[in-house]
Amino acid sequence: MKVLLICALCLVLGCCQQGGALDGGMLYPRESPSRELKELGGLWSFRADWSERRDAGFVEGWYKKPLSQSGPVIDMPVPASFNEITQDPKLRQYIGWVWYEKEVFPPARWLLRDPGTRVVLRVGSANYYSIVWVNGVQVTEHEGGHLPFEAEINQFLRDAPGEPCRITIAVNNTLTPHTLPPGTIHYMENESMYPKGYFVQDTQFDFFNYAGIHRPVLLYTTPLAYIDDITVTTDVMGSVGLVQYLVSVRGSPRYSLTLTLRDQDGVTVATGNGSAGEMKVVNPLLWWPYLMHERPGYLYYLKVDGTVSEDTYTQPVGIRTVQVTRNKFLINGKPFYFHGVNKHEDSDIRGKGLDWPLIMKDFNLLQWLGANSFRTSHYPYAEEIMELCDAYGIVVIDESPAVGMKDSMNFGNKSLQHHLIVMEELIRRDKNRPSVVMWSVANEPASSLPPAGYYFKTVIAHTKATDPTRPVTFITNTNYALDLGAPYVDVICVNSYFSWYHDPGHLEVIRLQLNSQFENWYQTHQKPIIQSEYGADAIAGLHMDPPLMFSEEYQAALLKEYHAVLDQKRKDYVIGELIWNFADFMTNQGTMRVLGNKKGIFTRQRQPKSAAFVLRERYWKLAEECRPLLLVQQKCLSSSVANQMPILGSPRAGD
Repeated sequence: MKVLLICALCLVLGCCQQGGALDGGMLYPRESPSRELKELGGLWSFRADWSERRDAGFVEGWYKKPLSQSGPVIDMPVPASFNEITQDPKLRQYIGWVWYEKEVFPPARWLLRDPGTRVVLRVGSANYYSIVWVNGVQVTEHEGGHLPFEAEINQFLRDAPGEPCRITIAVNNTLTPHTLPPGTIHYMENESMYPKGYFVQDTQFDFFNYAGIHRPVLLYTTPLAYIDDITVTTDVMGSVGLVQYLVSVRGSPRYSLTLTLRDQDGVTVATGNGSAGEMKVVNPLLWWPYLMHERPGYLYYLKVDGTVSEDTYTQPVGIRTVQVTRNKFLINGKPFYFHGVNKHEDSDIRGKGLDWPLIMKDFNLLQWLGANSFRTSHYPYAEEIMELCDAYGIVVIDESPAVGMKDSMNFGNKSLQHHLIVMEELIRRDKNRPSVVMWSVANEPASSLPPAGYYFKTVIAHTKATDPTRPVTFITNTNYALDLGAPYVDVICVNSYFSWYHDPGHLEVIRLQLNSQFENWYQTHQKPIIQSEYGADAIAGLHMDPPLMFSEEYQAALLKEYHAVLDQKRKDYVIGELIWNFADFMTNQGTMRVLGNKKGIFTRQRQPKSAAFVLRERYWKLAEECRPLLLVQQKCLSSSVANQMPILGSPRAGD
């Protein structure tokens, strides 16, 4: 009798131990006088486990010796998805365990310091389950992709001073009904049609399931007594900015802390002492979104010094407030309208691997477009991207990897417990980011299923308890009258594709259907609404007049029909619009997709389609329309605060 492949593939359910509640902080690695970094990117040895049960690496102990001694290995870049690096089509579709290995030499000074140095191995993300060994000894494991994990490895380095440190990471991309995102293994039993043991991974999301080590792997050091976590929240009272802080220290029960808050010119604006307290900044420069101020994304820098541990860490801080009313989204007490995009971490060859040139190209395109926001559809994005959002003033709806939850099995207790931990990990990572103004706990779940009400009530309540400072939502495409999760969100986020998936080709029905959508949702829930997805596929260079589906003209015409209704409803309760999608992206092969999803306003290579110019004209116009309102509000404020009010530049800045 055949063993279910879900168990055979995923040793997570067998020999691997489930992760528990979060323990400790997850500060973004930054160099300081007490902290050093060593990047481990580049080429790693790589081997996929092609055994029938995908368990040969564990049975044979590939982690106990150099990976090359276990069998053939190839070079694999890190960070990158492994799927499209080689010419092997089987590796592109591979499901199961893959093994990475790299030998590194930590600096000798890390091992010789007295009283000692703490050395940490950190993985930015790996999809989806990871087990890590150092010199053959397991040091950590982590369930879920898109989020960082780490382990202290001092003792394994000091056991063999002067010898290379062998780091082995096994990564499994198998998805189960209880993972985020969920998936199932479809085992083909008919041996007259499929080879023996043939299986496929089925998912209910529309992007390619890239896998591998997607973000940087590095070593970093701290003193043995170290700053483990920092939590910062901010508020504004009149002309005073309030910065509340909470700092945790590990490694010593005896320590003292001094804190210094400096502006971008290095001028000290406030100081503090101890592990918890509040700083007051007179006439602060607030953190404003892009196009709402002449200095968007203004950051202060909170330096934390441990006077006993001698550890130092600097945390960027943006002073801003967020509030939701029945029909408005307020940043610093002023109405904010989301005019932005949905994105993907996706590009040719490297898949979801971190790619600095692509990241910078995307941010330049966002600014050219006049976009002030995006959603991290449909998973947390790299910390490096989030750093730039903080610095550039790009507002973020930060989304968990809960996409494709279409079956009742996805709403059971096992899924729920994992979902709660994922939200804790996401908040732990991004809680201090001023760019993050709202958490999204899921995308397009089957929220009309009976278990969905309790499920989302629990997830949203837990998210709010973990971070009471931000609103919470999830993105829905369920009928307004049937959605059991909507009563618990702060903002209604609705996806709709009128005249594309519904009434395809009939542009004339969009205005009526979209107006009905908004009215029904608002009358039912009395909450502000974001059009969180809309759009149409367009093949770059395909032109038809009159507009027909898949032409650039049709995509542009569809957007204009949506915009006509959005212009009316944003006067009332619609607070944003996010196009689907920023750029074309890869999907699974299928009869509905020709080398991926073509709903991007840019191609996968970041070249504009006609819709990009339509959206650019609109977004700059929306930004310009805010200017009279903001100037009126300026006159009502004291001069000290008025100096920080938004002053828009040319709506064609960037031309």
